[in-house]
Amino acid sequence: MSSLARVGGKKALVTGAAQGLGAASAQMLARHGAQVLLTDVNEAGAQRVAESINIEMGKEVAWAARHDVTSADDWTEALDQAVLLMGGVSVLVNNAGLVMTGSVEDLDLDQWHRVMQVNTDSVFLGCKIALPYLRDSQPGSIINLSSMAGLMASPNLAAYNASKAAVWLLTKSVALLTAKRGWDIRCNSIHPTFIRTPMLDIFRGDREEAAMLERLARQVPVGRLGEPDDVAYAVLYLASDESRFITASELKVDGGISAT
Repeated sequence: MSSLARVGGKKALVTGAAQGLGAASAQMLARHGAQVLLTDVNEAGAQRVAESINIEMGKEVAWAARHDVTSADDWTEALDQAVLLMGGVSVLVNNAGLVMTGSVEDLDLDQWHRVMQVNTDSVFLGCKIALPYLRDSQPGSIINLSSMAGLMASPNLAAYNASKAAVWLLTKSVALLTAKRGWDIRCNSIHPTFIRTPMLDIFRGDREEAAMLERLARQVPVGRLGEPDDVAYAVLYLASDESRFITASELKVDGGISAT
């Protein structure tokens, strides 16, 4: 198999794909042979990324759709679109999410609920509603984007810590269910640390961008921030048949920070 066909024949749905890790993951999957449906509440942004992928690949392999990941109806519509456009879904990348800073004292209940809806309810809905589609396109792979913040806590990230920790163990529960049922569908989580995406803006405060990035990089043992493709390559591996014996696992993309 050529390197460009590591996910040849795969049909992937990637949420939160208008920018950042979702866009990078969709691009990576397409470059290595997959068809991709990019979904986002920002449909225009997802469409721009899909168009850039098609231009790069020289053919239509990517499409875009508006998708509120907190809506069960939107999930069904997005998955039906994937069947219509690609003939099915064999890879689900639950990437959509948001970061909200605040301690347990600072956050109000509405803020807590919003973070949990976007970061955790969306993964629950995606796994639940996508399973019948994935069963029709086995072998299947569910890839849930958690975070190192789901494994390591911070006093100022109460809701984000909790939401990403929930994704971590929900992933294992789904993986054990599919294994118990005898389905060839694996489910794993990816845990990035500081990756150079717009989400890093929450750490800026009153610092200049360069100073903020330098401060974050000093916390990573390898001495640099991650790039979107560092995570996208992890998505590629878990989407490919190279990972057929990997399930209920967490893949840390953290430059060694979890060892400190």
